[in-house]
Amino acid sequence: MCSSHQACQWMLCPQCDLMTQLPDLKPGTKANCPRCETTLTTNWQEPQRRPTGYALAALFMLVLANLFPFVNMHVAGLSSEITLMRIPQVMISENYSSLATLFLLFVQAVPAVCMVVILLLINPVSLPLPLKRSMARVLFQLKSWGMAEIFLAGVLVSFVKLMAYGDIGIGTSFIPWCLFCLLQLRAFQCVDRRWLWGHIAPVPALPARPIPAISGIQQGMRSCGCCTAVLAADQFTCPRCGTGGYVRRRNSLQWTMALLLTSFLLYIPANLLPIMVTEALGNKITSTIMAGVVLLWSDGSYPVALVIFIASIMVPSLKMLAIVWLCWDANGKSKPYQDSERMHKIYEVVEFVGRWSMIDVFVIAVLSALVRMGQLMSIYPATGALLFAVVVILTMFAAMTFDPRLTWDRVREKSLEEPSIEGK
Repeated sequence: MCSSHQACQWMLCPQCDLMTQLPDLKPGTKANCPRCETTLTTNWQEPQRRPTGYALAALFMLVLANLFPFVNMHVAGLSSEITLMRIPQVMISENYSSLATLFLLFVQAVPAVCMVVILLLINPVSLPLPLKRSMARVLFQLKSWGMAEIFLAGVLVSFVKLMAYGDIGIGTSFIPWCLFCLLQLRAFQCVDRRWLWGHIAPVPALPARPIPAISGIQQGMRSCGCCTAVLAADQFTCPRCGTGGYVRRRNSLQWTMALLLTSFLLYIPANLLPIMVTEALGNKITSTIMAGVVLLWSDGSYPVALVIFIASIMVPSLKMLAIVWLCWDANGKSKPYQDSERMHKIYEVVEFVGRWSMIDVFVIAVLSALVRMGQLMSIYPATGALLFAVVVILTMFAAMTFDPRLTWDRVREKSLEEPSIEGK
């Protein structure tokens, strides 16, 4: 049931703050913001069965992936075989518990917890309402921190690196892990934030009659960043999800620049210090990120060298520059409408590609666990790997603290059509 003024039909775009009246969506279609093209809501076919099936299958594949050998390697009559849980054990044994913790959290714990939360929230499970609210808040906050598919990409890169030294094979759990990555992504995709919160609690009444195609800040309204409810600008706590917030994120640019500066200061030693130590026949060879790219290129592994260079060198550098540009634009003078559109696209790219820089950290994790062959050859993580992981995490936080609505606040409102509808 809708509240006064048909509250369930109105939504403020979370990216550009435009007030939009949602149309009646047919199953399999979605509504996009008419100004920035952000997806506002999706009417999935079978919104309960689909994510339930995907989440259950994903959890089952995760269990299988942890029960059996993952990958193996054979070099000069010696063999090495690892399971997924062997990877953090090796890093802990080498006094890199921090990297082991990041691996367990981002690769295993976060995706698994999210799948369990999806199952509990979208199905008629008897849970206290405050607990459901807390679980829904956690679900959408953790969504960006699941990196199972990035770890899989790191494993594939590791294969190419190790082919020059011996025979690489996949274990019984490799295929279940691949399926887990696909299924958990699909489960997330099939859960619409607006539908889920409507399933948990009703939409609160609108504070006033909304005016379409006008930003919320000009109407004295704000959007709840968690459940998308439209609230009064001076209402701090959302009555539906209990999340606190303001019309714009407080000190957004200051927090973003502080995190960005910290990540830049760490990015320099992360590239200068070795990220990996290779011990072969008693000789220790240290390698930095760029040295690894050069080595792969000289060995003829051009695609892998490009992947590592783009993910570990180019993406973090360009991401930092892009965030500086976004902050400068948001704090500058009025810009044309087209400029805000361009900055919005830059923000979307920054938000999407940032976490993929973790691929090099996961490559080192796989190599360190798999290449354990005594004096013949062994690989260990180094300080640069931890620093680089911290840089990636800080830049992700920097992108999250930036408020993209700031790039649209100076745009003069113009006549806009109804939200576009696309089929799924």
